[in-house]
Amino acid sequence: MTTNDTTTKIAALNDLCRTAMGVAGRLFQTQGISALPLADQSAIREKVETFTAFTPDNDPYGERDFGAFDHKGQRIFWKIDYYDTTLTKGSEDPTDPKQTVRVLTIMLASEY
Repeated sequence: MTTNDTTTKIAALNDLCRTAMGVAGRLFQTQGISALPLADQSAIREKVETFTAFTPDNDPYGERDFGAFDHKGQRIFWKIDYYDTTLTKGSEDPTDPKQTVRVLTIMLASEY
């Protein structure tokens, strides 16, 4: 698989992780996000699911694994990381869903 093919496959799997939260990967919200009213948490998750503002600054490798946006005056970050199936170390092949667990973390920028 070429580098371009690898990047394209990782990006597609990351898009699936974002748009099928909790199904195509694990979802983790930080304490700051979890402390917000439920309606805000839902709106933030929806903004993550529909995020398309990828640029060379926030997505330099083309994997669509990070994004940032504002919600009610607070900066929100989201990030996808790739772990092995035991969640104890990084995945050896993030293009292979059989050996990779994607973890989508949503956080307040101030928690970073």
